[in-house]
Amino acid sequence: MIIFFGMLFVYNTKNTKNEVLIVSAYLISIEVLMRMTGDMFFNEFAKYGVILFMIMGMFFSGFSKNSLPYWFFLLLLIPGVILSTVTLSLEADIRKAIAFNIAGPVCLGIASIYCYRRRITFAEINAIIIAFAMPLVSLLTYLFMYNPSVRDVVTGTSSNFATSGGFGPNQVSTILGLGMFVFFALFLLNSKSKFLFGVHALLTMAATYRGLVTFSRGGVYTGILMIIVFLIVVYLTSNKNTKARVGGIAGITVLFAVLVWGYSSYQTNGLIEKRYANQDAIGRVKEDKLGGRERIAISEIQMFLDNPLLGIGVGKNKEYREETTGIVAASHNEITRMLAEHGSLGIAALLILLATPLILYLDNKANIYVLPFFIFWLLTINHAAMRTAAPAFVYALSLLKVYTNEKPSLHRE
Repeated sequence: MIIFFGMLFVYNTKNTKNEVLIVSAYLISIEVLMRMTGDMFFNEFAKYGVILFMIMGMFFSGFSKNSLPYWFFLLLLIPGVILSTVTLSLEADIRKAIAFNIAGPVCLGIASIYCYRRRITFAEINAIIIAFAMPLVSLLTYLFMYNPSVRDVVTGTSSNFATSGGFGPNQVSTILGLGMFVFFALFLLNSKSKFLFGVHALLTMAATYRGLVTFSRGGVYTGILMIIVFLIVVYLTSNKNTKARVGGIAGITVLFAVLVWGYSSYQTNGLIEKRYANQDAIGRVKEDKLGGRERIAISEIQMFLDNPLLGIGVGKNKEYREETTGIVAASHNEITRMLAEHGSLGIAALLILLATPLILYLDNKANIYVLPFFIFWLLTINHAAMRTAAPAFVYALSLLKVYTNEKPSLHRE
């Protein structure tokens, strides 16, 4: 229904106000909730949905002829796909192995081609932020109903499936980290009444609390850094009077953060403090700081060193790691995965992704969301790879070009 009505919405509007970005943002935010409740037709459903919407958007609105870096990025992925048809074992499901690892980068590339220097207004960006927010309200509601009493299910400092709606804590933490930022952006820039000011503040605190009690740290760290950078960017681009308001809101934000942390500590009997100090339930410091991810990343770096030219092929890293180290686990880090599976071509692809948004930002300071969006992508792919479509799509949003003189307002009635 999301795909059907999304396509109908875009068709009826002819994408005159970048409606494909609105429906894609909605799909991105609801993906984890759909996975929690078993509503996904297949694992990469959201990524293919975003690709479909982006192609529709290009059909109605075209794309920039200067988006060549991302066409080149997509071309760099092809040799790794071809190589995998040779290197994957006969027992492997080649289609699934390739799709699991390549759908995210392809989604990113196509979304980036659509978004590259696309002219957009602040009103349209706000519509995208609201589209992100709506399914996240549903997600928070589900989490509170699925697990109303955190105190009853937290007994250790490992990632907790019960507090994560019965689904993977890492992915839930990731989308809640994005939720922390989305609700905070609405709190800061789109609270036109005291009522909305309060609603957005409560939603920001609720997303932070539920993110913390997943006991998966990556998404929370990402959300916090996005908020800090966003505050700095808004402060630096504001006039003198607005800077005073931003400073006041920053103070309120710190107070809210202390309250949420204190409540989380109370509900978890202090275990959340041990988790963020990398300790077990009785206070011993864990030798493994990243939940085993460092061993997986090291094995992928070794794969790159052994196969530096073209890598080992898309989807081969899990098999190769099991054969050489005995570790049975999929990659959590998109950077080391790209190195392992694409070799030197992976380095070139990563350089395109890292450099392009930052270069464009030099001439796009009016888009105050560029750096937070870029940070979300960069940090997320380091702890959750591209398991969900969120990092791919959010990265593409950092390429949008704000063209009006309209300024974000902190006015409240």
